[in-house]
Amino acid sequence: MKTRPYHHGDLRAALLGLAEETLRERGPGELSLRELAREAGVSPAAPSRHFRTKHALLDALAVEGFDRLATAMTGALAGTGDSFAERLSVLARTYVRFAVGNAALLELMFSRKHEPTAPAELISATHRLMALATDLIEDGQRRGEVRTGPVILRAVPLAAVLQGMTELVLSGGFSDEQVEQGLDETIDFILRGYKP
Repeated sequence: MKTRPYHHGDLRAALLGLAEETLRERGPGELSLRELAREAGVSPAAPSRHFRTKHALLDALAVEGFDRLATAMTGALAGTGDSFAERLSVLARTYVRFAVGNAALLELMFSRKHEPTAPAELISATHRLMALATDLIEDGQRRGEVRTGPVILRAVPLAAVLQGMTELVLSGGFSDEQVEQGLDETIDFILRGYKP
């Protein structure tokens, strides 16, 4: 079979898009740079211009996921009020919606960041996302809406509860209405825990 010549204006973006599709449909074990090259219509060697290994591709996909989630959260926060309760609610709902809509990507994001070989770019992306939560908590403390204490320790229960809610939703069996009611209860629970 003759391969088509390299013709993508942005092969890197094309490969990441195809990789995310494969990840969602078949899992990370099925990702292959050679197969992605075939699907993109380029030579088997073309992906190496952007990703030297499969792990490099997975890391880049994880970085993109963290960036997309941070962008979604930043956009949602920009369109809401100033109170801690309003901002926490928007942040929590945005996280859970992203997580449920991108379950395979989210799993990859959090598994890759714990790899000993995780690149600095991936670590930075996780820190940018975490800063959205810690900045929110810190602002709530300044306003007297959140109890005092180390901000990073205050962020741990938030992350745990949101991840738990996400896992429950992904397990299935919940209607959209039940998910929304569950989110309402979860957010109320978190807010009670943060009260001074």
